[in-house]
Amino acid sequence: MSRMEDREEKLAEEGAAAVVEADVQPVQPVAPPQIVLGLKLFGKYDFEGVSVSDVGMRRYIDLTPIEVPHSGGKHAVRQFAKARMNVVERLINNMMRTKKWTGKKLKAYRAVEQSFDLIAKKSGKNPLQVFVDAMVNAGPREEVTRLQYGGISVPKAVDVAPSRRVDLALRNICMGALETSHGNKKSIEECLADEILLASKNDMNSHSIAKKEELERVASSAR
Repeated sequence: MSRMEDREEKLAEEGAAAVVEADVQPVQPVAPPQIVLGLKLFGKYDFEGVSVSDVGMRRYIDLTPIEVPHSGGKHAVRQFAKARMNVVERLINNMMRTKKWTGKKLKAYRAVEQSFDLIAKKSGKNPLQVFVDAMVNAGPREEVTRLQYGGISVPKAVDVAPSRRVDLALRNICMGALETSHGNKKSIEECLADEILLASKNDMNSHSIAKKEELERVASSAR
């Protein structure tokens, strides 16, 4: 037998011994999985069971569980990143529209939190679900654009994109609450809670529902 064959046989024996040694090594115990408790909005309201009835708006209403809806503006410079921002934070941001509320994030945060408490007390339901239903009802399906034909401006009815429906619903809900609070004995928290509750019931007394019906009525006449 040549030296090469002896060397190959020796290497094969060492490899087999290593395999046997690896097989007899004790099995390390697997650590039990860590149980992560579900996050609740404001530490009170559960995201579990909250659903969006409108299929088109579903992908643009972010319901990722979060306790403090404040991302620090990390989505501000990213295109269409608002669809990945929690919808309650978008509501808080939309509250900062008027001169009185501009830049007052903590004040808007507290107003939304207290309004959700009022919704839960008045309706007996999860305020997050009530708010989602309000957005679905307040999102217009049609609006009017202007087309130019030889120097003549002609109104034309067009379908509203799901992303824009969410934007308009949030805007109208917040503007309705802010306008109602002017010269009213009710606080902004009560006005916002009333606006969301009325919109969730598709009530015409809601500013956002009235705006939606007006847009769709004008679009219907422009078909």
